[in-house]
Amino acid sequence: MYIGLLSDTHGLFDSPFREFLAPVDEIWHAGDFGGIAVADAIAAFKPLKGVYGNCDGYDVRLAYPQYQLFSCGGMKVLMIHIGGYPGRYDPRARALIDEFRPDLFVCGHSHILKVVNDRRRNMLVVNPGAAGCQGFHIVRTALRFRIEDSDIRDMEVFELDRVRKETGEGAL
Repeated sequence: MYIGLLSDTHGLFDSPFREFLAPVDEIWHAGDFGGIAVADAIAAFKPLKGVYGNCDGYDVRLAYPQYQLFSCGGMKVLMIHIGGYPGRYDPRARALIDEFRPDLFVCGHSHILKVVNDRRRNMLVVNPGAAGCQGFHIVRTALRFRIEDSDIRDMEVFELDRVRKETGEGAL
């Protein structure tokens, strides 16, 4: 399965990200959509799995759960917005990690792209950074990768200067 991973769009899903994600089979969004219109636009573009973030309103919270646990390509995946990193997990995320023991832990919130192996828990921790323009980050980011036979392959990073923001057709 070819996966596109976003987080922290904060109301923006524009054409550079659409182009980067065009070849993927499915998009995962790790929260802070910025409104149900953005979630709906992503879901109309590609099949979508998502969780709500701390900045999402009730419209998004009614449509998406706080966390998701699912299987993909032989891997158990846990996704939540506020997650943290090895040695510094959010308490709620740590409890879910300890309960479900995922192979892949996906989170957002920090606006910082990070991919790190948690050797203690034998899982990969992935945060795609922020795809939107709100926040302190300088670069907007997203990831795409393949999950096959319980392995993650061909991970690619997409980076776009935060000041570049499309308006008009295709931008939400």
